Amino acid sequence: MHAALIERTVFPPSQQRVLLVDDDPGVGRFLGHAVAESGCSATVTGTAEAFRETYRRTRPEVVILDLALARSDGIELLKFLAEESCPALVLIVSGFDERVVEAALRLGCALGLNMGLPLKKPVLVDEISAAIAAGPVAVQ
Repeated sequence: MHAALIERTVFPPSQQRVLLVDDDPGVGRFLGHAVAESGCSATVTGTAEAFRETYRRTRPEVVILDLALARSDGIELLKFLAEESCPALVLIVSGFDERVVEAALRLGCALGLNMGLPLKKPVLVDEISAAIAAGPVAVQ
């Protein structure tokens, strides 16, 4: 286990467990607190490796991915989640151009993932709550 690669943000138990990955520690902390404010518990990871390890151990109900990660990317993690037959709601949070985010959303849907509304950085707390509450989207 790579304990140094995992940053845990622990909140009181709630209805949904959320696993998120962002390689910017400040953004990760913000997203973790935003998830907690939405009534969920959050585990924040900073690398793709830590994300994969934590996902296999916790099997969360919601996953939040940043597309741009050091030494990896969110696309690789979408493929990982598909290989794991992930039933969780998957949300993409990114500062990338809308076309890139839409392509990632379509890929996730094509891979059989339950993709939620993508979120553009900077993200507001209410947007995270709304995206979790909205659940999966249908992409045509």
